[in-house]
Amino acid sequence: MGRAGCIALLIAAIIGVAALLSIAIFWTGGGPLEEQRNVTISDGATLTSAAEALEEEGVIASSSQFPLFAKLLGSNDPIQAGEFEIPARASPADVLDILQHATPVQRFVTIPEGTPSVIVHDRLMAAPYLTGEIPVPAEGSILADTYSYERGEARSAVVARMQAAMQAELARLWEARSENTVVDTPEEAVILASIVEKETAVPSERPLVAGVYSNRLRRGMRLQADPTIIYPITRGRPLGRRIRRSEIQDVNDYNTYAMAGLPAGPIANVGVTALEAVLDPAETDALYFVADGEGGHAFAETLEEHNRNVQRWYELRRRRGEM
Repeated sequence: MGRAGCIALLIAAIIGVAALLSIAIFWTGGGPLEEQRNVTISDGATLTSAAEALEEEGVIASSSQFPLFAKLLGSNDPIQAGEFEIPARASPADVLDILQHATPVQRFVTIPEGTPSVIVHDRLMAAPYLTGEIPVPAEGSILADTYSYERGEARSAVVARMQAAMQAELARLWEARSENTVVDTPEEAVILASIVEKETAVPSERPLVAGVYSNRLRRGMRLQADPTIIYPITRGRPLGRRIRRSEIQDVNDYNTYAMAGLPAGPIANVGVTALEAVLDPAETDALYFVADGEGGHAFAETLEEHNRNVQRWYELRRRRGEM
């Protein structure tokens, strides 16, 4: 090989090395993104369509080169759908690895047990990155739980999932109900569970509270549940004051001081434990309960015993300056 041939080979080698260096710089060098950004890859997106979205968001410099180099130099694993956090200056190689292997950003909205639907509506309307308006859901139609959602998802879709979860759990628990339950339909189970939920925040007490109310219903006694007085006044929002005598005596479809039996509908959205308590209540002779001052309740089988418990509760409140 002559001198000219050697020079040509050397030039070709230099060009080859330069090309490889250029590829390496493009693929592993810092990208154009100046600060961390979340990017959403839609369900069913291809590598090409994902690259277009990434270029539009300023994450990569070239949507035409990214798929080519990804196939040549990257993993063969498929990209995922979802919202991903891309750090500043992430290289194309890093971006591909994130789309293929990172856990998508997860967003959650929590509906605590005993939350009325007006508050569910408030929470969903305040949840960031959800879209669309929704009406207040039907009371008792939501299963109290924590739900994940995606950026840009419709609020109506989240409500539909919450309601589907309630229907599924209610159907499952109804099939497994005890013979000791006093309710005759799944709808009655939700109504009574909502009262139990509002009367005690202590999960271990719910079967016993359900047992008390079951006993009262069997005997035709009025439930006399304070939350049922408040619900028709505020529809679930805090009353913000003491209940008035006129409200205790008010006759309506919810006030269980003025009527026997269950209210016309639920007074809150419930969780699984309250439904379980109503469908399998504790076996007890108790007919009464009152707060014990320690977060729970004192239970009684007789009115005389209950009155003593009430007086202890009043005395404790007086010592606290609450009365």
